[in-house]
Amino acid sequence: MADLDNKDQTEIDPADMEDVEDVEEEETVENSKSKARQLTEQLMQNPQILAALQGGLEGLNGSPSGYIESLPKVVKRRINALKNLQVKCAHIEAKFYEEVHELERKYAALYQPLFDKRSDIVKAAYEPTDEECEWKVDEEEELTVSKKDEMKEKAKLEEEKKDEEKEDPKGIPEFWLTVFKNVDLLSDMLQDHDEPILKHLQDIKVKFSDPGQPMSFTLEFLFEANEFFTNTLLTKTYQMRSEPDEGDPFSFDGPEIMSCTGCTIDWTKGKNVTLKTIKKKQKHKGRGTVRTVTKTVPNDSFFNFFTPPEVPENAELDEDSEAVLAADFEIGHFIRERIIPRAVLYFTGEAIEDDDDDYDEEGEEADDEEGEEEADEENDPDYDPKKDSAPAECKNQ
Repeated sequence: MADLDNKDQTEIDPADMEDVEDVEEEETVENSKSKARQLTEQLMQNPQILAALQGGLEGLNGSPSGYIESLPKVVKRRINALKNLQVKCAHIEAKFYEEVHELERKYAALYQPLFDKRSDIVKAAYEPTDEECEWKVDEEEELTVSKKDEMKEKAKLEEEKKDEEKEDPKGIPEFWLTVFKNVDLLSDMLQDHDEPILKHLQDIKVKFSDPGQPMSFTLEFLFEANEFFTNTLLTKTYQMRSEPDEGDPFSFDGPEIMSCTGCTIDWTKGKNVTLKTIKKKQKHKGRGTVRTVTKTVPNDSFFNFFTPPEVPENAELDEDSEAVLAADFEIGHFIRERIIPRAVLYFTGEAIEDDDDDYDEEGEEADDEEGEEEADEENDPDYDPKKDSAPAECKNQ
């Protein structure tokens, strides 16, 4: 046994020796990495070094590479020619959008008879036939309906009895108010005191500018007779421009809304929801007497939409006015592009569900891609999980 022990101590397999050397080398590298990390941490804790690094990085962000400046004059000359071509492209694109506006006008005339019939149904001017009311559901809906038919039959009979007892409602009550309340962009503008007024809104139309006239569109809000104002029509007109800015032609990205004009609302006395009366106590400095002063101040209301801030031609707007106008333009564009053409789908909520589904799908795709990346990393023979445990700052670098 002693001889065997001595043999084990003196004779070492060369392969084992290689393993030992590899382990020692790995330990040396790991020690070096550990020291480097410690040194980096110490340096990064020094505020002067951090400031220097930050200044250097800020200088790199968004700065040109210097390549263009280094080019010969003859090449820069040719680049200028390309930029002139780009300006011509912008002018052609502007003409393209002008023709798109003409197409919108053409097809608006085709849509309008359908929208007029929609309005007649909503305000009870027309009762659709049984054939017009028949709606064909898809296969999934049919399966769902067939499962619930038995349960719904009894409830249906009870509802019919209740309907017979009740007075038949006219048209589709609160159609446009419901649309507004279902859309976040519009519901954010609504106040409780606006809702009774919007129950009288019967239709919203869009009219485009006539051929040969500057580009514009007008939103028309049609109301039935009501106790709040004498108008039956409220309007909001948006003026647009489809031409590159001479000072910055490369910024052109399609037609832009330049300004908008509202209309005067003839409020019934005491019914103007855009104003409110407040009482304020004032104390006389000399006599010390107190008096109550009544003041009329602006009030939050959807109907402020019809009195937008004026856009001065040659003066710059402050940030608040720019924000108000930007929001106003977004709302006007949304009503024209989405609400008017698809009003019934916003009334039922289906258009909103479609929008939500689009966002969910994007999120799911992102999650799937992330999951695939993680799976690929785990299956990669060179994948080192230690690298993923590094601090976020290191990953970003």
